[in-house]
Amino acid sequence: MPAFAYTALNTSGEQVAGTLTVGSRAEAFRRLESQSLTPVQVKEQAGDAKSKAAQAAKAEAENQPVKLKRAQLILFTEELADLIDGGLQIDQAFRVMQERQESVAVQKVAGILRDQVREGATVSKALRKASPSFDDLYCNLVAAGEVSGSMTSVLRRLASNLTVMAELQSKVTQAMIYPAFLTTACIGLMIVFMTFMVPQITDLLGKSGQQLPTATQLLIHFNNFIGSWWWVILILLTIGFLLFKGHIATPKGRLWWHATLFKLPLFGPVIGARFYAQFAHSLGNLVNNGVPLLNSIKLVTKMTPNIYMQGLLGKTANFVAEGASTSTALRKTGGFPMMLVDMLAVGEQTGQLGKSLEKCASRYDKELDQKIKRMTAMISPIIIVFMAVIVGVVAWSIISAVFQSVSGIRGRV
Repeated sequence: MPAFAYTALNTSGEQVAGTLTVGSRAEAFRRLESQSLTPVQVKEQAGDAKSKAAQAAKAEAENQPVKLKRAQLILFTEELADLIDGGLQIDQAFRVMQERQESVAVQKVAGILRDQVREGATVSKALRKASPSFDDLYCNLVAAGEVSGSMTSVLRRLASNLTVMAELQSKVTQAMIYPAFLTTACIGLMIVFMTFMVPQITDLLGKSGQQLPTATQLLIHFNNFIGSWWWVILILLTIGFLLFKGHIATPKGRLWWHATLFKLPLFGPVIGARFYAQFAHSLGNLVNNGVPLLNSIKLVTKMTPNIYMQGLLGKTANFVAEGASTSTALRKTGGFPMMLVDMLAVGEQTGQLGKSLEKCASRYDKELDQKIKRMTAMISPIIIVFMAVIVGVVAWSIISAVFQSVSGIRGRV
């Protein structure tokens, strides 16, 4: 193990010096703190290459990145902002989070960050090494906060932005639950009809010896076809699904699908409103924290999962790099609503682009709520009517056959 020479202060404020043989510099800090010493300087003494290689391997094993869930990421950001705002240094804030956090993942991330900062890394660089959950947008905003000395405000805006993004995702997900439930219920009802009710009733009617109505015969033929060839239908559907997945996995197919998502009936407007809300929130957050406009657009482009919109934002960044304003660049690129372009133009004219982006984000948040309600309100009747038509056709086919059979029996009597 390598040896570290240290200078520290004891509880009486006296300066003490010595050496420690530990696995890493971060571990030397921890050892000194356990002895109630406040480190002032810790330097590694010269050692052989083998010891340094072992130290590097151990440090790498202890500092493997940890992925955080969205809720954990928001909690981490809010708590770090509170601790720094309370007067703690960044190293002390990470120590407090490491010691009192109930989440093992957050504890480990805080420990990695603390070790990285002690080794001399900036917070933004430490974040990149600690967890893949800290994306480029997050790390660049923290870097801007470090340079400007406004770390607390940056973290609070990040926490607010992450919360808004989580709420947007939650709104879209919840909006899909009810239509998915109705669709599943419809499919289940059809299976019950075709598997149990129709065969039993048709067998009963067949024993009467009467000629069944055309609608009933078609229903029986359809049921027999599904019962005999369901495996072929399942194979064809599986092949079609796999071909579709393979097509959209290619660059050309993915571009086509991501562009088509915005044009889907009912769902397209919701997807569009969600994207524009996220775009305005992210770009406004970057601009308000002092990140240059061109860099902000490039960062938002990287963080956009939709390939089609990535291309449009890339063109926008090129126009801005050539000297165009953001609103002019968006207008030239096309694909963006005029309301968004006009609001950005007003913000540029008044010198309050960040504020205009916040208003845009708020506007699209409300629009997203309205579109989700509208979509849910339209999907439910469509599925209910579809279910009613299926049930009605099956019921009419069976009832007409029953009436015909009863009429035939009366005629014989």
